[in-house]
Amino acid sequence: MTNVPTTREIFFAFFRITMLAFGGAIAWVHRGLVVERKWLTEHEFAETLSLCQFLPGPNITNYAVIVGMRFRGVAGATAAVTALILPPMFILIGIGALYEHIASVAAVRGALNGLSAAAAGLFLVLLINLLRTLARTRPAVTLPIAAASFAAVLSGVLSIPLALLTLGPISIALAWFRRR
Repeated sequence: MTNVPTTREIFFAFFRITMLAFGGAIAWVHRGLVVERKWLTEHEFAETLSLCQFLPGPNITNYAVIVGMRFRGVAGATAAVTALILPPMFILIGIGALYEHIASVAAVRGALNGLSAAAAGLFLVLLINLLRTLARTRPAVTLPIAAASFAAVLSGVLSIPLALLTLGPISIALAWFRRR
């Protein structure tokens, strides 16, 4: 971390993220906070994201709170969450009122399908970046745990909370034994 952002900078960073992110906000958080502003390193981003996925609530909201608190305390967290939530809320209220009238239009359905594909692409880019960071910064023993978590959740054997509760302690134990 090279510079500490002001509360205003935090607000406008998350405002930009929320206005650009259509279904892939975490990818925009990565781009905005790690790549462009360099407020976080790749390692800090990955660790914070891991924590946000463990906490209850939406990952992106958790991320905004953590980043805001880290740099500017309660004022920073408030600025980040306000910028992240209020603009899309007002936009969605307007779109929701309009959607009922235009949902049956084929062009609208096509546009929504295109947006879904774009969001999936953003998610894949984020996933690849996170896997690269994991592979570079973590011991080799973490990759099998990550693969097991992915497989267990994808196959439906475990829900995300159960995967965290089951495989999290195993991962911690392996890391602890490795350090000894």
